[in-house]
Amino acid sequence: MAKNSEIRRVGTEALIKALGPIGMARYLEEYDNGGTGDYTQEKYEQPDLSVEDILNMQ
Repeated sequence: MAKNSEIRRVGTEALIKALGPIGMARYLEEYDNGGTGDYTQEKYEQPDLSVEDILNMQ
């Protein structure tokens, strides 16, 4: 049975071969979150929480 890292490597290589590197990135973006939103903008809109803040969330 293949390890997860090997599955990722082979899968990434297959996507690059089939779609090219840009197509692979677009596919993964679409697969991951539907290709919506603006990560660059959204990451700066997140509150600046410490590890303690996160651990205390219930």
